[in-house]
Amino acid sequence: MSRQLLVWQLLIIFVLLASIAVFSVTQSDAAFRATEGRRMLSVAEDLAATEGVRVSLPDPFRHDVLPILAESARSLSGADHVIIADGRGIVLTSPDPGQRGQRLPTGASTALSGRAWVGEIDTDGVDSLVAQVPVISADARIIGVVSAGRETPDVLQGLREAPQNPLTLLTFATVLGIAGSVLLARRVKRQTLGLEPQEITRLVEHREALLHGIREGVLGVDQQNRITLVNDQARALLSLPEDCVGRPIDELGLNERAADVLTGRADGVDQIVLRRGRVVVLNRMPISSVGAVVTMRDRTELVDLRRELDAHRDVTDTLRAQAHEFTNRLHTISGLIELGEYEELQRYVDRVSHTREQWHAEVGARVGDPATAALLIAKASLAAERGVGLRLHEGAALGEIDEQLSADLVTVLGNLVDNALDALEGSPGSTRDFVEVDLRHDDEVTVVVRDSGPGVAPEIAEEVFRHGFTTKAARGGERGLGLALTRQICRRRGGSVQVRNDRGAVFTARLPIGPAPGGTS
Repeated sequence: MSRQLLVWQLLIIFVLLASIAVFSVTQSDAAFRATEGRRMLSVAEDLAATEGVRVSLPDPFRHDVLPILAESARSLSGADHVIIADGRGIVLTSPDPGQRGQRLPTGASTALSGRAWVGEIDTDGVDSLVAQVPVISADARIIGVVSAGRETPDVLQGLREAPQNPLTLLTFATVLGIAGSVLLARRVKRQTLGLEPQEITRLVEHREALLHGIREGVLGVDQQNRITLVNDQARALLSLPEDCVGRPIDELGLNERAADVLTGRADGVDQIVLRRGRVVVLNRMPISSVGAVVTMRDRTELVDLRRELDAHRDVTDTLRAQAHEFTNRLHTISGLIELGEYEELQRYVDRVSHTREQWHAEVGARVGDPATAALLIAKASLAAERGVGLRLHEGAALGEIDEQLSADLVTVLGNLVDNALDALEGSPGSTRDFVEVDLRHDDEVTVVVRDSGPGVAPEIAEEVFRHGFTTKAARGGERGLGLALTRQICRRRGGSVQVRNDRGAVFTARLPIGPAPGGTS
């Protein structure tokens, strides 16, 4: 690359110098024609008006005087030649002896017709600037012609004789230009790590192929947090517009969490970002004096699988809790039989059967969606194993809903109940620990989950929804992601979720009825 750059720079310099030289030569030639033309005309006019020339031309015996007069005029004027010819144009005196007796070269001259003339004449291959003036006798006859001339300078002579003396200037400019080009070429070679243009082109092509060929998203930002590069996977994961390159991150309509991670305001490894139904893991690596590179992976499928696994685990935990509960009850029944306490046995069986049937009947009567009812029944067994009471609010009521809303409601309600059970798990055991669920159904489905735990600190009331795994309120990171997914589902449907404290944490989620509009997140 440095060699090509040097060649191009030298070529530009030479073209520039050639242009200067042509301009200088042209200017010198014009000055020569103007100045020397007037001087040669003056010499010819003075010699033609000399009395000795006018007297000697008609008299052949006095022609010997003419060379003396011509040479005297040439030496005084600095002309290259002064020629005197007779009225027919035959040379009588000339610095070149071989020219005597020959016809005077006149070209387009008008001297023989009685008018003075200045112009160029080619004599034996040599261009000369010539002034020719007629010699007029006393009776107004043309008796001869005086021709004074100078050879036209060539290019080098024109450069040397130019008013600006450009030869020295051209030499200095050439040396300076070559030295500067060599230094610039070396600097460029160092900056490009010695790569030639073809190698740089191949490197860029390989980079583009690599960026757009990998499944991970790659996004580059400069020190002003403007996007400098982005591959197709990153554009798809973050739902970025086609013209995002060159635009600041804060102008791309990203949610606050995504903008914080991309700009470095939120640091750390494997940062979780929720974006339009996707769970994306971001890692930001700063690069000194350049900006930063952000790599991202799609964990939506993994999170979905984890949610399915959690659902199966909840079922397993529920079955285990029920089995444990049934085992305890069977042991109690067995002990009462062995003790012969048959009346107490009957009362115990009636009490247990009544409690379970009462919960099933209450849920079945108030909750018209089978999936939501099944979830509440399963969570009741899990809560009972943890020593927590799960109950419905006295005004809770839910009618039939469509399948999509049912799926979203089960996810939201399950996450909020799990969050409440986790909040009570670390608190001292008490028969007063409870989780209360309220469901309301009108133009939207409203879910309110209240627990008797310590509540949520006001300073992190928003963080529990925004920061997913990084929230300090989440135990082990699980509850934080569940709440973040809950907010994403609510926003996608055009609803919302908030938390407040009222003798414990109270989470309120609103899910509008109808198809989800697919809002941003």
